[in-house]
Amino acid sequence: MTDDTAAPPPASPARDWKSSPLVSGLLLGLFSLVSALMLALASDATRGPIAARSAEDLLASLAQVLPAALHDNDPTADIRTLADADEGAVRVYVAAKGGAVTAVTFELTGYGYGGAIRVLMAVAADGTILGARVLSHTETPGLGDKIEIGKDDWIEGFAGRSLTDPGPAGWKVRRDGGVFDQFSGATITPRAVVGTIHRGLTLFDRHRAELLAPLPLRS
Repeated sequence: MTDDTAAPPPASPARDWKSSPLVSGLLLGLFSLVSALMLALASDATRGPIAARSAEDLLASLAQVLPAALHDNDPTADIRTLADADEGAVRVYVAAKGGAVTAVTFELTGYGYGGAIRVLMAVAADGTILGARVLSHTETPGLGDKIEIGKDDWIEGFAGRSLTDPGPAGWKVRRDGGVFDQFSGATITPRAVVGTIHRGLTLFDRHRAELLAPLPLRS
């Protein structure tokens, strides 16, 4: 009796090479390397423009709260970082004239109805607020968004205030017995901003000597 079943053809060397686990791993590694290189090149190409745009945005924000007449230096170049027990690490932009510090600007975050509210504020050397602006928030449009300077002038009411004007009891919205207006239908949002700015003043007061130390004169 003969076996009519045909024997399988011999495996092609090329087919064996392509199906080798080692080759598959090498190809996958090569693909990953090429992808990583492309991402790195794209990152390098965009890093400069992104950094430049960030610097422009920072300067524009500082200009809203820090009068140009108060400094002859570049506050974005003269930075002090506070290590505060309550607020953590806080980056401070120092304004000075002839090396004497005239004001400082920094950002703190409070939490309103919709989440985080980033507040930028400038404080003069005497502890008076020069200006404050909300940089970002997720509050309810038409209600809580009145903290934006583009929607309402409410935020401008902090200029000229200090820890003693009003006193501790006054640093609240009117509904809580303070001097600051709340919004109709939205109390949590302005309450958060008032509290955040008051925290900023107490931060300045705790670190006054450190913040007002003269800058080294540059030749």
